[in-house]
Amino acid sequence: MGFPSTRIEQLWTAGVTAILAILVGGSVLVPDLVYARFVWQYFWGPVVADAHAAAAVAWNGGDPLFFSSTAAAASAAGPVAYPGYTVVSEIGYAVTLLLSLGGVVFLLNRLDFEVDVSLIYPLFPFMLFGGALRVLEDAQDTLAGTGASLIPFPWNALLISPIIYFTVFFLALGALILGIRLRNGGYFDSADQPIAIAGSVLLGLTLLGLVWLALTTADVEFHPSFTVLTIGGSTLIAGGGWWAIRQYVPAVASGTPALGALILWAHSVDGLANVLGIDWGAELGLAADLVPKHPVNRAVIEITMGVVPEGVTAIIGVAWGFLLLKIAAAVVVTGLFDKQMIEESPRFSTLLLIAVIAVGLGPGTRDMLRATFGV
Repeated sequence: MGFPSTRIEQLWTAGVTAILAILVGGSVLVPDLVYARFVWQYFWGPVVADAHAAAAVAWNGGDPLFFSSTAAAASAAGPVAYPGYTVVSEIGYAVTLLLSLGGVVFLLNRLDFEVDVSLIYPLFPFMLFGGALRVLEDAQDTLAGTGASLIPFPWNALLISPIIYFTVFFLALGALILGIRLRNGGYFDSADQPIAIAGSVLLGLTLLGLVWLALTTADVEFHPSFTVLTIGGSTLIAGGGWWAIRQYVPAVASGTPALGALILWAHSVDGLANVLGIDWGAELGLAADLVPKHPVNRAVIEITMGVVPEGVTAIIGVAWGFLLLKIAAAVVVTGLFDKQMIEESPRFSTLLLIAVIAVGLGPGTRDMLRATFGV
């Protein structure tokens, strides 16, 4: 016997309220423990460090102390935060994502908006837009040495992971609500059209901004080979891989016969962009190879370097294991979305699928464009 939707909303609200009460109450009552050593060190501090293009930032009693190198930060007293993700922060973001998806389902129910997997396609430009927008903030870091500033702090924090996911989410939600109103007003046959138009315009303007920086500044470069190789290679992997899956393990594709190829493509973009930037960045024109940004990526590279002989990695590189992991993860996750699940829970299944694609395509697009524009 299932819970009525109102009962589920009440449980969700109670759970979110309890979490917020613990974090806010703990930050007020024991700020050094809850806020400084948890909220700030693992969540807000990394964003602050990234926003200031610093290698690290120390808590310093609430007065941030920035460092240009991680070695210098080692002597700092109290919590120290570094740009990027940690295991703790990634777990926290995963929980936040799941709770947010539940909230969106309730919102869509209130709006009485029918959702199925077809919604993913008009939202696709927003997934590319998020990665491109993140590179604009990376470009600001590149220009910092010249005194130029595209977006000052704290506004640039809106373009830094993970906050940028919420930024893009609210822009997409705004496009969704606008699309519903335009459809209801008779301006469009469906809400999909204005949603796709809005996402495409935002993506186009962001890419034009990057191209303009490449043409007008010496600090932003242009290496189109990264985009060509990433898109081309990922298309071959997804096309060939999905054909093989439908031929030999059709059960994996039962719920997403066409969409599964897009999921595989999105995560192949993430994996291949890392391989090209980390292993072959210098060979393809960058001043130096890129460095991994995520704990999982770093862990895979460290394991590869520890297991595979150095003579072999010198030839084939060290990041290919991450590509294989992304491909395997995409196939396994896609297999979880069978036909019955999608038919019984279309809204939640669609939002989960959007999240699965976004967490591959968002960072993948960023890494691809970072290498393409040398930032």
